[in-house]
Amino acid sequence: MRSLWSLGLAFLLALTSRAGGLEIPLEVEQLPTITVQTAGPVIALPFEGSFSMRCEAKGNPQPVYRWTKDGQAIDPLFDLGVKKERNNGSFVIHSGRLAQFQGMYQCYASNNLGTAVSEEIELIVPSTPKFPKEKIAPIVVKEGQPVILECNPPQGIPPRKIYWMTIGLQHIEQDERVSMGHDGNLYISNALEKDSRRDYCCFAAFSVIRTIVRKTAMSVVVKSSYAIPERRPSLLVPSGVQSEVRLLKGEELVLECIAEGFPTPVIEWTKRTEKLPKRANLKNYGKRLTINNIEEEDDGKYTCEARNSVGDTVHYFNVMVEEPPRWQPEPPKGQLAVVGSDVHIKCSASGKPRPVISWRKNGQPLDGEQVLDDTIVLHRARPEDSAVYQCEASNRHGTILANANIMIISQYWTLDYQRYSVVQGRDIIMDCKVFSSPPSTVSWNKDDTTESVEGERFSVFKNGSLQINQAGKEDSGEYVCFATNSEGKSAITALLDVKVSLYKCAFIIRYFLDDGMLQIINVNQSDKGTYTCTARTNLDQDTASALVTVLDVPDAPEDVELSEQKSWSVRLAWVPGDDHNSSTTEFIVEYEESQWDPGTWRELQRVPGNQVTALLTLHGHLNYQFRVYAVNGIGKGPPSNPTDRYKTLPAAPDKNPENIQIQGHLPHQMDISWEPLLPVEHNGPGLEYKLSYRKLGVEDIWKEHLVKRHAFVIKNTPTFIPYEIKIQSRNSHGWGPEPKVVTGYSGEDLPTASPQDVAVEVLNTTLLRVSWTRVAQATLRGHLGGYNVHWLRKRSLLHSNRIPEERHFLTFPGNRSHAMVPGLRPFSEYRLTVNVFNKRGNGPNSDPVTFQTPEGVPEQVPILTVSNAQRDSITLVWAPPFEANGILTGYLLQYQLINETLAMGDMQEVNVSSADTTHWLLQGLGEMSKYMFYLSACTRVGCGPQRMEEGSTVTEAISTQGWFIGMMCAVALLTLTVLIACFVTRNKGGKYAGTPPHPNMSSSVQGQFYKAHSTLCVKHRQGARGLLSFPIVPPLCAVALVSQPGTADYWGCQKDRLESASFVPLLRLHLDPAPALLEPLCTRLGLTKVLLSHPLSFALTISTISACGSC
Repeated sequence: MRSLWSLGLAFLLALTSRAGGLEIPLEVEQLPTITVQTAGPVIALPFEGSFSMRCEAKGNPQPVYRWTKDGQAIDPLFDLGVKKERNNGSFVIHSGRLAQFQGMYQCYASNNLGTAVSEEIELIVPSTPKFPKEKIAPIVVKEGQPVILECNPPQGIPPRKIYWMTIGLQHIEQDERVSMGHDGNLYISNALEKDSRRDYCCFAAFSVIRTIVRKTAMSVVVKSSYAIPERRPSLLVPSGVQSEVRLLKGEELVLECIAEGFPTPVIEWTKRTEKLPKRANLKNYGKRLTINNIEEEDDGKYTCEARNSVGDTVHYFNVMVEEPPRWQPEPPKGQLAVVGSDVHIKCSASGKPRPVISWRKNGQPLDGEQVLDDTIVLHRARPEDSAVYQCEASNRHGTILANANIMIISQYWTLDYQRYSVVQGRDIIMDCKVFSSPPSTVSWNKDDTTESVEGERFSVFKNGSLQINQAGKEDSGEYVCFATNSEGKSAITALLDVKVSLYKCAFIIRYFLDDGMLQIINVNQSDKGTYTCTARTNLDQDTASALVTVLDVPDAPEDVELSEQKSWSVRLAWVPGDDHNSSTTEFIVEYEESQWDPGTWRELQRVPGNQVTALLTLHGHLNYQFRVYAVNGIGKGPPSNPTDRYKTLPAAPDKNPENIQIQGHLPHQMDISWEPLLPVEHNGPGLEYKLSYRKLGVEDIWKEHLVKRHAFVIKNTPTFIPYEIKIQSRNSHGWGPEPKVVTGYSGEDLPTASPQDVAVEVLNTTLLRVSWTRVAQATLRGHLGGYNVHWLRKRSLLHSNRIPEERHFLTFPGNRSHAMVPGLRPFSEYRLTVNVFNKRGNGPNSDPVTFQTPEGVPEQVPILTVSNAQRDSITLVWAPPFEANGILTGYLLQYQLINETLAMGDMQEVNVSSADTTHWLLQGLGEMSKYMFYLSACTRVGCGPQRMEEGSTVTEAISTQGWFIGMMCAVALLTLTVLIACFVTRNKGGKYAGTPPHPNMSSSVQGQFYKAHSTLCVKHRQGARGLLSFPIVPPLCAVALVSQPGTADYWGCQKDRLESASFVPLLRLHLDPAPALLEPLCTRLGLTKVLLSHPLSFALTISTISACGSC
């Protein structure tokens, strides 16, 4: 390619589109794309050597990497003590103190175009499971009473197995009366005297970490009874009348009922309205129902009934099968778009509950007008819209994340250096397709000429392509296509080779030779056969043959006929067409019906390639016709001719509505909606639905409504009460099948109770653990959403005055009783409240809890400067930290020598014990030496982060010069003279002691003048963040003298004198660098920054300020 001007992205122009998204050569500037990432979670077992956190990305420029841990930015080297790999963001954690590494990690790969984000990687560092040391009192019961021995096994890496044994490792015998529950507890339905023993032990075994732990032995004492009274059953597990079980599709369903009573109860399991699934298994003497690999059809209401000769009891399990988020049908893909076009980025995900979609741009949250539910719309896209957009789909079962690289460009092209061949005398088209904004003008040149190709045989199309009619040998060569717009000019090259014809027959267009190779263009079935090549010389000849087999899609099936015609089914038969040397893999049967969607063909059935008939199941009351097409390894062939029409008889519906949704938008109503039957599923005229509902476990009679639409609102319902709902379809020919019963709740209302027993545990200066007692289910009045924790900072403990309140809150979904609150400020007083919320809204706040965070280390000092460098000393000046985070106790000053090889010398340390000190003179340094200084502010807790600054000492060459010594003597003499004059003036009055001001002064200036005579003080005001405060008055001229490092310039602050004879006190400040720090200082003094001449001319007045001033 030749480029007279670069269009920023160069040409993008070998850009190709694949099914997986955009594939752009790395030499073209492009957004980062994550290519390798660790699939979480990672479990760090102590006996494994190391653990890799992988993060690799491609992009141009090469991406740089950063990591977050638990949402906070980290540097693996400084924060974790591990090194990143050289060319990517991966790092390896070695075994050792693993607990510090536990958390949620996320990798960000960035370049100047955007940021790609990895999915979250959870690193789990399991602790060694242990039973707590405890003293357990003996359990004493009468014979016939129930006993529960609690195990409460510790958490650990699954799988975990629980055993009940004696101290002598003999298993506790279990049967219908004595059994271990799924929770690990040992249940005795009715105790007998033989159950008395003192060594009931619960053992927990963790095979992955090869650990077995034992709980303290428990004692059971059963007192004998002459006669055990009979007792009707009651459930030990679970509690209550009904419970809700949510689990993921594919998991194992475990339902358990353990009953007490005498005689020992028997457990029976049923499923409402249908039989137990065939995959259901009964374990633990019939007390436990399990279903492996659970499916959606397994959800519903299960019932366990405990029965003995005295009576029975029942518990209902409402089983709901849910799914984590998954892309539907696939995650969003990258897009390449032109400036000014509209770009739609759609992110669809399925799951149960329905996932919540959130968007980020280059890792930062994105909202506003651009986001419309699950789609981002970039209207009239601009180059700055180029970015990596992240879509995150979440529900309570997990989160999935996808990156979509969106590139907005001004131009893209046909491939550069494309080769074209044409037989002499034929026409050829060479492509130069270009998109650009603004639109481009296209022209063609040949063989480096500056003139455009012209003539009757040359034509340039609107899309930029060049056509040459009746190409001749002279047309061979290199052609350049130029595209020009207001943004610049770019070009690509095309190479044309005009070949001489070798054949005179009719197919000459498709055959030509090139260096002994026969090429066939636009191959078809007539080209199959054996081809022979003969090579001859004057001495010899040789031949070689090749068999050419032409593969193609199969021909259309023929003789498609209907047979076995019944009311709602028919058999279709056909004769396969030629498969063209690639075996047919399947046949696809399509249908078209004339009533609801005439003219549209839809797939009905797929048949293996070795079958030539299909039995088709049809809907009623439709007028069908059918066709068939074959598929082989090459692709899908053309369809057959359609059959004659076949009309089915009307019938009752054969299915009921699906996806029933039950919601309560208002407290006293229930909104029910469902997916209606498709028109072809009506099976006849007059379709309508029967909606039946009743209160769960309370009412036996169904209330019914006939509706024709697919939604219905039930009003005047109690707040948040469970209902059973079923919907049955019917038409004028009858009812559909018996409907499936689903469970839902009426409308929610705001919770009425607040969490109680709110307590806080301050873990460190910035982290808090808060706990509370969960609200009662009866007061929740809806589906639990979670808890909100609100906190506000009332004041800093360092200052008694109140500060503007900083309000924060965090939301913690789910039924929990504690949470971690990060991001607190040290040495502060806070107030905290907790409230519960449901889908309707927030409940009342808890009683507020006030707490204080402990003292922390200070922030980094904002500035550290090096000034007044001498032969063996340097003065350091700094400002106090903005936030001390406690009571400032002083500073830690460290320094070390930097030698000529840039190696660092031994670290020296100075403790500055005064918090008010903001400068320090370091003595005993080497002449002409370079040092690195480190300063950190300290509180009673410790010292904060360091501020670094580099400085050097100077040579003493100037101090040995005779002229300098003489001048300094003269200066000393003049200084003494001025001091004497100053004291005389002060004692007798005059300009600075009692002399009245100039008669031309205004009254306000006179007032300032007299005020200035009383004091002239230079003080450092603590808390002024490094600036100095001066009481300067109009009759005086104040100068702050600072040297510019490396130059002979001296800068200062100056105010014009009111009287030419005024005395001029001066002050030298050690500030570095001068111009940057002097500007705000002069402004604060009400003075003007000026460039002074040489400091020696001001030496006299520098030394007189302390004598003539009053401080």
